[in-house]
Amino acid sequence: MPSSFQPIPETDDALESAVNQAISACGGDLRATIRALIVANEYLETEVGELMKAVSHAYARGRFNSYSG
Repeated sequence: MPSSFQPIPETDDALESAVNQAISACGGDLRATIRALIVANEYLETEVGELMKAVSHAYARGRFNSYSG
């Protein structure tokens, strides 16, 4: 991250809470937490790709490039 990055305090609290919830959901196992987040991210990337394919080209008017993963 660039050294000029300063998190917004309100979001920092929400982010910390989300991190704690993810770790807690995995029983405190950090490797399991990272694994779960990677799997979730890959799922969401697949969903985005499918949604991009489903959007009609006429509707999007060429604003989007095809997602190739």
